[in-house]
Amino acid sequence: MIKLGVNTVLFKHYTFAQAAEAIAKCGYDGVEISAIPGMCEHLQPENWRSQKKEIKAVLEATGLEILASEVASRDKKRAKKAFEAAEYFNIPVINVGPGGKSGVEKDFLESVKSLSELSKMAEKYGVTLCCKAHVGASIHDTATTLRAMDMIESPNFGVDMDPSHIYRANELPEEALAKVLTRMKHIHIRDCKGRGPSPGLPALQACGKGDVNLFGYISEMVKAGYNGPVDLEVIGPEQDMVEATRIAAESYGYMNACLKALKAR
Repeated sequence: MIKLGVNTVLFKHYTFAQAAEAIAKCGYDGVEISAIPGMCEHLQPENWRSQKKEIKAVLEATGLEILASEVASRDKKRAKKAFEAAEYFNIPVINVGPGGKSGVEKDFLESVKSLSELSKMAEKYGVTLCCKAHVGASIHDTATTLRAMDMIESPNFGVDMDPSHIYRANELPEEALAKVLTRMKHIHIRDCKGRGPSPGLPALQACGKGDVNLFGYISEMVKAGYNGPVDLEVIGPEQDMVEATRIAAESYGYMNACLKALKAR
């Protein structure tokens, strides 16, 4: 069964316990625990051992599982700590960003080199390192994603296929999905209004509120037999508990209805 989760960055103003409680009440299977430096660190890679009891207690109380963690940074020392935490908490996927700037070959090659090294490191911990095409970054569309896939040999490297970023790269995500399927190990999902560069206000990132053909994307995802995590990732200004929960609940209702219609949930 495809498992649905929420990146806890949506609840960055609140504790992990508060975020998890709200996410569980919305019906989700799990969370992508945010470890984004300077934005939201519900998981602190450098300090994860002191968080063990608290995080395990929250998971037990809510019945959620950790489907992934967004670490963002490609710093090697920090990544090693994140992999250690992932091994302990049975987190299958660590997500990072590509960095660099679009169209700068030097940046692209540096990103691929870094991702290759981190993926090799991830092998030791039984974790998959994922990276997505990101608006404005060195890996920013399907073409640059395919180049990276060809150059990174480690089996522990995966693609995080985010339809909102692919849509803002002037592509159709429902058509692009098949091209990266062989390495697709995680999905960040959200909607967006227009071609960007910004995805719009958080309220308009809720699934079904924007212009992305998410039903078509989910249909292709199911047709392809994808069974990895699908985590709602909403970025932007801090939301209060009511608004953050509303965005999560609305998105769950949309995704769950799509999957049920496709007999995938």
